[in-house]
Amino acid sequence: MNDTQPHILLIDDEKIALTNLSHVLEREGYRITACMDGESGLQAMEKSAFDLVLTDLRMPGIDGMEVLKHIKTTTPDVPVIMITGHATLDSAVDAMKAGAYHYIAKPFRLAEAREVVRGALELRKIRNENNELKERIDHLAGQATIITQDLAMQRLLETGKQIAETDASVVIHGESGTGKELLARYIHDNSQRADKAFLAFNCGALHEEIAASELFGHEKGAFTGALNTKIGLFEAADGGTLFLDEVAELPLLMQVKLLRVLQERELMRVGSVNPIDIDVRIIAASNRDLKQAVDDGKMRDDLFFRLNVVTLSLPPLRERRDDIPLLAYYLLRKYSVMMGRDVQEISTEAMQRLVEYDYPGNIRELSNFIERGVALTQDNTLDVQHLPQSLGAFTVKVFKPEMAATPTTLQEQEVEHILNVLKMTDGNRTQAARMLGIDRVSLWRKLKKLGIDTK
Repeated sequence: MNDTQPHILLIDDEKIALTNLSHVLEREGYRITACMDGESGLQAMEKSAFDLVLTDLRMPGIDGMEVLKHIKTTTPDVPVIMITGHATLDSAVDAMKAGAYHYIAKPFRLAEAREVVRGALELRKIRNENNELKERIDHLAGQATIITQDLAMQRLLETGKQIAETDASVVIHGESGTGKELLARYIHDNSQRADKAFLAFNCGALHEEIAASELFGHEKGAFTGALNTKIGLFEAADGGTLFLDEVAELPLLMQVKLLRVLQERELMRVGSVNPIDIDVRIIAASNRDLKQAVDDGKMRDDLFFRLNVVTLSLPPLRERRDDIPLLAYYLLRKYSVMMGRDVQEISTEAMQRLVEYDYPGNIRELSNFIERGVALTQDNTLDVQHLPQSLGAFTVKVFKPEMAATPTTLQEQEVEHILNVLKMTDGNRTQAARMLGIDRVSLWRKLKKLGIDTK
């Protein structure tokens, strides 16, 4: 038996029921440990780790409710399925309130039991993945790093670390919200300038005269309102790194002044004729194609060649979807702390919506979604209703008479709708059931009734 397969504990005082269920689940490839009473079941849990427990409700000595309560106290992430030959509404309610994943009554169909077990193990897998994400986020907390598990991003960071060791000018290209400033900080933090200042300036934010004052500084009396001498960002960043965001938005006259500073490694404050030596590394960024900006006459070609020693292109978030869960949980932790909330989880459907969205605003937009969700959440789970309605709410196709000569039957429409939802979830029946508003077992029954493959 493969140790990577899920390990299931079965507890039932009826030997025939225990043997039959063990054989069925073993044929599914699961590792099975079978016990005939609650006491031996709890002893087995002390010796081994289990991914799922199925326990009979009524047993002599330690019964199923006691087993359930013990598991919820010691290993709360392990789902528990209750089995009983004495099904009553009260016992079902009590079991679910105590934290049972599901409740099935004897005699049950083995195919139904298999489906319930698969659903419980999928839940266990999701919980494990969430815990792993949280551990990684806790490890990353306080580190000046970019959160990613995407291979293309990891290669980009390796390149960034290599060029950080030099003083080469860098151009970072990427859509708005992809984290260009964060990548610039990453390069600075991995350079020999890391103990010096990292300063950022948005080149399109200010009027030309104010931009000159901000970058190069000014002398007292240089212009109306210049009551004191002021050093600019170049001087303030001396020995460190200056990040120039949206560099193509600088007016052409300012581009001339910037080019001279880069070439001569000296500047003159506004209103001064005395040059000041500087030692600053420049990292520029743009959401535009700088070569196209040169061709369009928006950027000087000599400045472009001076800056464009190394170019790094940040991919948009829609091209690194594997990073979305990791980023989502990182942002969830961040905003929960900022708002003093105890939001710890993101529901499966909410995460699916987040992963499927295309993010024209990239990481900045994801950040806004999570911040909004934390603000609206009343318990410890961010759910789909806490996200904007624009996030991938699926639509049901409505039959229009003009689309067909013969109207489809209700059963045909139900089959089509279920198949569409299964396609949206890549065959994940747990997620499909949630989107359809039914439980997994009900979905299985519908699939069988409608003649859809239930394997």
